[in-house]
Amino acid sequence: MWLGPWSLMTRDPSFFSMGMWSIGAGALGAAALALLLANTDVFLSKSQKATLEYLEDIDLKTLEKEPRTFKAKELWEKNGAVIMAVRRPGCFLCREEAADLSSLKPKLDELGVPLYAVVKEQIRTEVQDFQPYFKGEIFLDEKKKFYGPQRRKMMFMGFVRLGVWYNFFRARNGGFSGNLEGEGFILGGVFVVGSGKQGILLEHREKEFGDKVNPVSVLEAARKIQTQTSAAETK
Repeated sequence: MWLGPWSLMTRDPSFFSMGMWSIGAGALGAAALALLLANTDVFLSKSQKATLEYLEDIDLKTLEKEPRTFKAKELWEKNGAVIMAVRRPGCFLCREEAADLSSLKPKLDELGVPLYAVVKEQIRTEVQDFQPYFKGEIFLDEKKKFYGPQRRKMMFMGFVRLGVWYNFFRARNGGFSGNLEGEGFILGGVFVVGSGKQGILLEHREKEFGDKVNPVSVLEAARKIQTQTSAAETK
């Protein structure tokens, strides 16, 4: 006579225990696999490199009481520029990167290359509170074009990535703090753009929360910029 699974479990408790152990082991294995995949680049949003033409046509706004709208190419047309696309001004990881870039400002000033940042929203005093960490002028990119051409997001998967936790501890140990104000899932980046039609000399796209650009790479790219000042000196 055939005995169903329930009959076997009631007659033999060890059968029930083995079944539960198998289910638990399977769930644990699935969780481990998901954690492993979350820490690879398999599920990361793929970035698309920007062209100079794309960046040139972006509309930016000044943050004055009476804002002026202008094309982004004004930022680098004469002397090139280093531009940070800030993910979220209140984020302590973004503040850490801003401080790193600001540490380059004396050398950038020597090269005649300006340092700028763009934000995607202006909430209360968030930009003002960000300014102590960033030593350049900040503009508003309402259409979030500097975060494209293919806008990328990192959602809650970021909180199971080991690299993100490493970045958290690094910034905290560096004395940086922040808040949770504003949109923080659209990833940012850093650009070094040459003067005129020289082109994009460096494009760093944030891969995960706290994925900072290498300041050495920024400085190396900035040294390649043919500023109006250096051009006049060679004549």
